[in-house]
Amino acid sequence: MSDSKQLLIDQYYHIYNRGNNNELLFREARNYNYFLKLSVKYAYPIIKTYAYCLLPNHFHFLVKIKDCQSYPTSRAFANLFSTYAKAINKAYDRSGSLFEKVFHRKMINDDRYFTSLVVYIDRNLQKHGFVDDFRNWPHSSYRTILSNRPSRIERTAVLEWFGGPRGFEEVHTTEFDESQIEQFISDGVAQTRPTTKAIAITWGGIPLPQLTQL
Repeated sequence: MSDSKQLLIDQYYHIYNRGNNNELLFREARNYNYFLKLSVKYAYPIIKTYAYCLLPNHFHFLVKIKDCQSYPTSRAFANLFSTYAKAINKAYDRSGSLFEKVFHRKMINDDRYFTSLVVYIDRNLQKHGFVDDFRNWPHSSYRTILSNRPSRIERTAVLEWFGGPRGFEEVHTTEFDESQIEQFISDGVAQTRPTTKAIAITWGGIPLPQLTQL
């Protein structure tokens, strides 16, 4: 479930993927929780995370690859995706590939794009019409960054990029030209939304304290 391009140590990446044939990856709140728990188990030994957003049919992460010789980067994401797919197949009596065959990765080689990419990831859900206000979505790093809760997100670094919490909030409510980061997002991921029924199941009305946050 990964392509032939190796993830390089000390490099930043936009990592993303979607459901096979635009199928739902997350049907219920517990699916989001489980995916994040697996991320901690398999991916966190080799990454630092600066932003993420889990949507019903795809996901986005902004990460930096750590130097962890005892845990090969080539297997981390493959283990994450395969373990999650097996669990979903068993839980919902399905078979076959859950994810697209490769996960997309875009190396971020210029720190001028960091803030724009963080905003793009946080607002992606609203862009695709899943919600009216991205700030109310519990399955992203946006509210975690603004909270004081213990977190594995690189909160301090992200807030420094934006000049503090106030700057972080202000930039997120300001429109920007996505063409400036086109090279980091241009793979056409998830241009369609699942059915209204599926979105209702995904949201589920679950109280926020029960949801997993990184």
